[in-house]
Parts: sequence; structure tokens; C-alpha cells
Amino acid sequence: TPISIVTTGAITKMGVVSPQLYADLAILDAELTVGLPARVTAATGIDAMVHAIEAYTTRLKKNPLSDMLARQALTLLSANLVATCEDGSNLAGRQAMLVGAMLAGQSFANAPCAAVHALAYPIGGIFHVPHGLSNALILPHVLRFNLPEAATLYAELAEIAAPQIQGSMEARAEGLIAAMKDIAHRVGIETRLQQVGIAASDLDRLADDAMLQTRLLTNNPRVVTRTDARAIYQAAL
Repeated sequence: TPISIVTTGAITKMGVVSPQLYADLAILDAELTVGLPARVTAATGIDAMVHAIEAYTTRLKKNPLSDMLARQALTLLSANLVATCEDGSNLAGRQAMLVGAMLAGQSFANAPCAAVHALAYPIGGIFHVPHGLSNALILPHVLRFNLPEAATLYAELAEIAAPQIQGSMEARAEGLIAAMKDIAHRVGIETRLQQVGIAASDLDRLADDAMLQTRLLTNNPRVVTRTDARAIYQAAL
């Protein structure tokens, strides 16, 4: 991707976007990831899934090539994340995760991420929660917020991540949210902000910081106000 995240102070992180950051070569070797703790595998895997989901539903630069990459990424990631966390020696699963993460990166490089990342940044910056876990904590609540504008696209992704869900478009969109929550529970990571040391008294600060992430918020399928951001954090608390 052409994006790097840099810690700019004790409690802030900023994105640097430049074509000079594109790698000339990416080596995807599953053996190099054996020994990666299950919690890290889980959080980074969900982060990659967020990349695919947000690229597929981005508001301004959605395009057929990124859509194709996002769908294939989600196919690989959703099919292998839980099994890889349960058995860290599963080389086939780890290889599929690496390829899925790469495809998701290629997808969001051309169809940028949105409110999940915007609201995750302050969690990581202020409370030093790992980036993947920050995304996982906020993901289902942003998805629910976006339903009025993105339900059709979420229903399409549910065909990949939650194929067992049938019925109306609304039911399938809800199925995607349920599937992502289920994955987080099955891989054993935290699912509430309180579990990582965030209290109700912190929500105003988080909301204020999230609104500074205009590079990301502008891509969200639904406009996010400061009131909306705080309500999303409240739901995740």
C-alpha cells in the first residue's frame, strides 16, 4: 500500500500517504509467521478483513478492481482466520491469510478505508491499544451505524463471510455484523472498550480526536458527526 502510520506524539498517530511507499516486492512466506501469538494473528487478521470491508463500501473511490480484490481477500480471510488462531502451525491457513491480507491491502490502496479506521486511531493513539484490536473493537458498531447507507453492499459481503445467512437484504446485512462479532468471540480477543481500560469519561475525548481523521471519514458511506462518533463509542463501551 502507499500508506504508513507514524506515531507523532505520545498519544497521536497520523497517516502518511505517498506512492513512494509502494513496495517493489512482497514476500509472503507462511513459515515466517509460525510462532506469531494467536491474539496477534487474530487482531491483524480482523484488521485485514476491515480493509476489505471498508474498501468494498468506500464512498468516493469504489471501483470494480478494488471490489474484486476485496471480495477475494474476504473469502480467504473469513475461511481461515479462526482455524489459524486455533492451530498456529497450520501453514495452509497462514498462507491463505497472508495472501488475503495482501489482496485487502491492494484493495484499500485504491478504495480508501473509512470510519472504522477513523474511530480506531484514537483508541490506539491515546490508550496504546494495538491497531488491529482497535479496529476489531469498533467494527460491528460502525457497521451497524452504516446500515442505512450500506446494507446492500454488506449483504453482498455476507454471501462470503456468512453464507449460511439467507433471507432479505436486511437480514443478510445483519448477518455480516453478526459474523464479525462471532469471529472476535471465537478467536478470544476483547470485544468491549472497557476491557482495554477505556471508561465512559473517555468517550468525549475519543470522539473529538476521531473527528480530526477527515482523510478517512470522508470515505465513509454515511456521514459521521461528532455526536455519531460518540454514540458509536458508547455502543462499543
